[in-house]
Amino acid sequence: MPAPSRRLRIASVVGARPQFIKAAVLCAELERRPWCEHVLIHTGQHYDYGMSQIFFDELAMAAPAVCLEVGSGGHGEQTGEMLRRLEPALRALRPDVVLVFGDTNSTLAGALASVKLGLPVAHVEAGLRSFDRSMPEEINRVVVDHVASVHFAPNRRAVAQLAREGISENVQEVGDLMVDLAVSTAAHAPERAPILDRLKVERAAFALATVHRAANTDDVDAFGRIVGALRKLALPVVFPVHPRSRALADAHGVGRYGDAIVTCDPVSYREMIALERDARMILTDSGGVQKEAFALGIPCVTLRSTTEWTETLTGGWNVLAGTDEGAILRAASRPRPQAAHGYPSAGRCAQRVCDGLLDVYGTLGAEEPEQVNGAAANAV
Repeated sequence: MPAPSRRLRIASVVGARPQFIKAAVLCAELERRPWCEHVLIHTGQHYDYGMSQIFFDELAMAAPAVCLEVGSGGHGEQTGEMLRRLEPALRALRPDVVLVFGDTNSTLAGALASVKLGLPVAHVEAGLRSFDRSMPEEINRVVVDHVASVHFAPNRRAVAQLAREGISENVQEVGDLMVDLAVSTAAHAPERAPILDRLKVERAAFALATVHRAANTDDVDAFGRIVGALRKLALPVVFPVHPRSRALADAHGVGRYGDAIVTCDPVSYREMIALERDARMILTDSGGVQKEAFALGIPCVTLRSTTEWTETLTGGWNVLAGTDEGAILRAASRPRPQAAHGYPSAGRCAQRVCDGLLDVYGTLGAEEPEQVNGAAANAV
């Protein structure tokens, strides 16, 4: 398709660690496209250095054009404040299309604020479902998919799920931005990553654990069962403690009382990929870490009873253990899977998303965008 008569204005809304990673890959590709003018809006959902700025620094991302500085809070409070601050920002930027990523409150707020202003939304990572409506992320995914105009799905299952929900127009299977970056980063990581020396662990001789989901951090007993299982593993456990988990970890004495859990603050992206690559196993409630483990061929124990990344269960590479101590220990002691692993489409997701945007929105360049002017804006 020929380039539009003027550069398309594309705004990406990000706010949390997984979105910074996805946006880093896509921003780099968009910057290579002469038909595109791209701006980044940071909601401030994750805001301290270890959860936000370090990713911009390490992944060489340009500073956001707009920083909303919303910060933490309850789901309603946080999402509502994002909506309040996003509306004037979007009116001022007047983008042709708004990109949202994944399933966070920033994703939901970015999509809702945009469609209420008449701005088309493209959802990167569309069609995923855990079918667990108790997860706030599941609600966010479903709502965003049903207000978005374009759906960039990571795999065939996601495409099929969208079709079952009546969404078949402008759906494209593109692969996964996080997988692309993880595989590339792991391949270029040093054979002996410095973080292993810092944490005093050896390659393939430790487990890596992450816990941050509300279901596990808002439930003291669930968190206690997870910690109990980690303490009984037959090898050291590296545990980068998410800010949401810090108070609980301290209350349970994690890393003290003679246990073999090595705690640390959240690590940089490259350090995290090095830890994942060099771990014997990974225990996590993170969707992103599950798929990175699958891509890198590291056995994973998911500390949830459901997953939106069902392909990771293939060949036993990932096992759903919930928070039952015995189930976690049984899953962690299973033999290393021998089945194939990984994603066949790795490496081209950013290019496919850019091509898809040009294919759908290329003709918008013939006119100045009017979606946020006049009656459309005043009606909000």
